[in-house]
Amino acid sequence: MDGEYVDALVDTAPDGIDFDDLHVDRDPDGYAFRTPAATHTGIDEETLREVAADSPYVRNWYFWHAVAPQKDDHWAFLRWLEGADERGVTERYDALSDGVAATWGQLHLRVELTGGERRYHVRHVADADTDSEDLAKHDEPLDARDLAKHDDDGQYRPLKTAPSLRTGWAFPDLTAAELVATVDAFYPATIANWHREREGDLDVSHWRDTVSRQTGIYGVVDTWDRGDGHEHVDWVAEACCDDSQCLKRREWQYDDETDLDVDGGSGTFPCREPCSLVIAAARKWTKLEGEATRTYEFELTPSEKEQLEAVIDAVADGEADDIREADIYEGANRYRVRYLRAKLFDEDGNLAGVETDD
Repeated sequence: MDGEYVDALVDTAPDGIDFDDLHVDRDPDGYAFRTPAATHTGIDEETLREVAADSPYVRNWYFWHAVAPQKDDHWAFLRWLEGADERGVTERYDALSDGVAATWGQLHLRVELTGGERRYHVRHVADADTDSEDLAKHDEPLDARDLAKHDDDGQYRPLKTAPSLRTGWAFPDLTAAELVATVDAFYPATIANWHREREGDLDVSHWRDTVSRQTGIYGVVDTWDRGDGHEHVDWVAEACCDDSQCLKRREWQYDDETDLDVDGGSGTFPCREPCSLVIAAARKWTKLEGEATRTYEFELTPSEKEQLEAVIDAVADGEADDIREADIYEGANRYRVRYLRAKLFDEDGNLAGVETDD
């Protein structure tokens, strides 16, 4: 970039430059060059080149207009990452010399100045402090697609914004365009929707809008209506759209006039409509909710009732695998659950010997 930014400044000066406290123009008396650090008026091109060559304001202007992607959402995302709206150029460049970091979902993003140019780094937030030598290196943004397919246990991730992104990798040296491509590969459309929301242009499709468009096997979901008093859609959102299940922040409601009663989460990027996973799950729940209720009678001790509640909580919150075999005081401990099954289930797998009434 050496010299290119000065040439670009001279070429652009006749049209005027007003960006990030850099002001440059030309009139019959010569060039005018103003920044918070220096003011020069009536100077010739040679002097303009000299003062521009030493100015971080010029390098900053050149990066944002000649190096950074010019697509609005990408440009805004990169400026957000380095805090361009909160810090002036000199303060920002001082910070970039040491590196500026931010979190995007489960991504740890970092930008720093290397040889006067911005370079970008991406890794898992859990690996933020891990020695780079201990992480698998990647330099191709599309590698992120493969990394996002499975979690650390090798299980397929149907929801790319689930908080189950695998660890152990790093993209240590990316350009601005490569950074955006990498983030998009991990979390498709999140930058675009984040930017639309900031601009007040997020097109939200609420539950009723979305399900009314369902056809074929998913058309059954349209029969589900929150107005019947069962709050089905609240249950769907509580099950699928919690921070523990999805890193997006749910912005869709039941309809334009009716908000859901459950929290939408605290993610950085918004969710503008019920996703395919939510619709698929809702289809199954619609069918299950269509069953007539039955009355079953079981005898449980108070501790057994509490243990069943603990088992359901542990499975629902994804904590069952974290309970050690030695933690026999935990209700969802494997041995305690096996004991409860041995005591309460008959040889046909019926709880308390009570058959299911179909």
